[in-house]
Amino acid sequence: MDYITIIGLTAGALTTVAFLPQVVKIRRSRSSGDISLLMISLQCSGVFMWLLYGIGIGSLPIIAANGVTFLLLCAALVLAIKHRQ
Repeated sequence: MDYITIIGLTAGALTTVAFLPQVVKIRRSRSSGDISLLMISLQCSGVFMWLLYGIGIGSLPIIAANGVTFLLLCAALVLAIKHRQ
């Protein structure tokens, strides 16, 4: 594995993990009043497009990072809608 791929995978892991605390917080508190549904929706759409782009060019770092991030954002969106006050 070359260093550019390692950098891409590391960057993807860091940006993906960044969404995990938000998902956990919404799930634990059962509250999403301070979360912008528009922001999550736009982020989810953008990440999905990055995923499609990664698939199109066959880039493992882009596919892996954006695939997991997309799932986390979808979970955050579903939880935010479910626990909206």
